[in-house]
Amino acid sequence: MTFIRSERVAALFLLVAAAAGLLLANTPAGPALMGLQDAHLAIPGTPLDLSVGHWISDGLLAIFFFVVAVELKNEFAVGQLNSVSKAVRPAIAALGGVIVPALIYIAITAGSGYEGGWPIPTATDIAFALGVLAVFGKGIPSRLRIFILALAILDDIVAILIIAVFFTADPNLLFIGLAAVGVALFWLLSRSLGRRYRVPVGIVMGLVALVTWSLTYLSGVHATIAGVALGLAMVRLPAMRVRHVLEPVTNGAILPIFAFSAALVAIPQVAPGELAAPFWGILVALPVGKIIGISLGGWLSSFVGPREKRPHLTLHGLLAAGALGGVGFTVSLLMNELAFAGAEEVADEGTLAVLLGSSISIVVAAVLVSSLAAYYKRLRVLRENAVERMRSA
Repeated sequence: MTFIRSERVAALFLLVAAAAGLLLANTPAGPALMGLQDAHLAIPGTPLDLSVGHWISDGLLAIFFFVVAVELKNEFAVGQLNSVSKAVRPAIAALGGVIVPALIYIAITAGSGYEGGWPIPTATDIAFALGVLAVFGKGIPSRLRIFILALAILDDIVAILIIAVFFTADPNLLFIGLAAVGVALFWLLSRSLGRRYRVPVGIVMGLVALVTWSLTYLSGVHATIAGVALGLAMVRLPAMRVRHVLEPVTNGAILPIFAFSAALVAIPQVAPGELAAPFWGILVALPVGKIIGISLGGWLSSFVGPREKRPHLTLHGLLAAGALGGVGFTVSLLMNELAFAGAEEVADEGTLAVLLGSSISIVVAAVLVSSLAAYYKRLRVLRENAVERMRSA
């Protein structure tokens, strides 16, 4: 199972699944697969009645967000974001990577009635971005890797807040309160995981998590937020052990299944000029907006804090980080579903735009990261040669 934990493998699985979904949707098997996706599965005796597609995006993806939340908590506790001085610079860059794509999208879609899709190009798929970095970035300095990791993590925080705030309709306060009780009980139980009755406590926690997820879904808040709340609530060390167990499941099954399901879109048989404004907004805002926003934010952040503690990030490095930030995939696809839930054709075009925009970002990031890695490799060789000459002299 170790290879499935690899960032490269996770990115490959995600790409293959998305490509397979898009290809199959445009074959004779497409209508049957999309019909299966729309089929409803209800849990008898409960008000839960979701389509297969929603069980995937609301249910399975909540597990992914749980893992993300555990990683976030760990980074804030002992990782790259455990102090203000460490977090402020990538935070400014992440903010630029949210504001600029949103503004570009709004400018392109102004007057179309679909301006509400602005969150779609603001997200970064941390698994895919780090996968591209792992494949093409061998030899890149640790300071740049740390910056990109912190940037992607903070981007996830923003995405979670956007989902919670902008995609919650008519919240049921009673169910929200009951879900909060479930989260508190989950935290209390997690404190006993290291003791004698680990297995029964774990089983009870699983049941509490399911009930909390159900209450969150019924409350009107997007159900993935339950995964976030439970991940943040769980005691850190037991949570990291659970994350280790779940990582192969999320990398090898949950994310590919979601990517496959989200990419089940029939390519519109229309001329480019007939595509809706959100298509062009997303297609431009993801690769271009992220590069401009993150590079600008990263440059501004270089003036923050004591000079001796500022990381030396070149323009080349910032452009590479921006291109990696433009790989939206998972979270962008989810936001596309949420933003255009009532407009199926626009949602389909939005999905295509996310896939194309992310693909452009992957190609640009691969070129920039590869050239950056080659530059640092040449620099190391020159330094080693200089040391050899000094020794021989």
